[in-house]
Amino acid sequence: MKKIKIVTVVGARPQFIKAASLSRMFAQTEQIEEVLIHTGQHFDMNMSDVFFEEMEIPKPAYNLAINKLGHGVMTGRMLEGIEAILLEEKPDLLLVYGDTNSTLAGALAAKKLHIKVAHVEAGLRSFNMQMPEEVNRILTDRIADFLFCPTDIAVENLMNEGFDKFDCDVVKCGDVMQDAAFYYAQRSADKLSILNKLNLSKFGLVTLHRAENTDDKHKLTAIVNALNYVHANLTPLVLPLHPRTQSRLKDNQLQLNLHVIEPVGYFDMIELTKASTFVMTDSGGLQKEAYFFKKPCITLREQTEWVELIQAGVNVLVGADEAKIINAANQIIGSSLLDFDKELYGNGHACQTIVKHLLDNF
Repeated sequence: MKKIKIVTVVGARPQFIKAASLSRMFAQTEQIEEVLIHTGQHFDMNMSDVFFEEMEIPKPAYNLAINKLGHGVMTGRMLEGIEAILLEEKPDLLLVYGDTNSTLAGALAAKKLHIKVAHVEAGLRSFNMQMPEEVNRILTDRIADFLFCPTDIAVENLMNEGFDKFDCDVVKCGDVMQDAAFYYAQRSADKLSILNKLNLSKFGLVTLHRAENTDDKHKLTAIVNALNYVHANLTPLVLPLHPRTQSRLKDNQLQLNLHVIEPVGYFDMIELTKASTFVMTDSGGLQKEAYFFKKPCITLREQTEWVELIQAGVNVLVGADEAKIINAANQIIGSSLLDFDKELYGNGHACQTIVKHLLDNF
């Protein structure tokens, strides 16, 4: 059987966590050689050697260090840098995750060189074209050869857009984040736990970082007021505070009156999620992780790509509406009838499905 050379492009911390599971599977497969490119899109001081060792992630062969630039300049420079690497490496396939500028740049660079493209997390749609992520994911899907979809709804989205008429493979594989969550959950409990420092028996876990919330004073004020009310009147809340959010709070003279802690790593976030009674977030990934660990979720957005969670009744969209946030917290705290047993995301076998499909089609 022919050996497949795959170049994987990642640019943000969540993508490294997604890639960790699939890279581990690639490393166990003799027929696959992987070369990892880090575009540097999300500059993170915590992405040190220790991070890669703890997460068992192979260190990138290339780091383009492209960050803190506008969308156009960033994407253009990534396109240039990735193209040069592809010309040197001559891979059979380029693989990208999700919806960042790195995702689109990698897919474009490969397609223009007639290199096949695989998109993991294909078919997701928020139907909000104001989001840069929506533009990135739609364009990446359209030029991908292998579209690995995490859910039935993702497949349905692609069929509605006519992908059954395109020359590509649409594959429902499950979600690689569930693979990662299950794998690392076995290891997070062995780490020095943040729970010992908090000393709380019951709490809701909150994250808040999206620009649509933090850069809008009216929305940010409403969310802060709701969080403060829930913490004071319903249940303690714990919020690992993103530096960008902290800056916006200061600019708008807003005060969070809850358990605010420093940003935490992936292992601590798993432990916080597992120990919480519910999750409140504007993150896409944490909505799913809440489900993986059987926690109801309140989503501080007007829409979500993970529609199946809304349909299952374990996630509720509240936007930045103060009354809706408080009402949702009231309902979730008093509910014990939620069903987390539906197999929505592949049950930890997404990577196996992806590897098998690639081996069968090269």
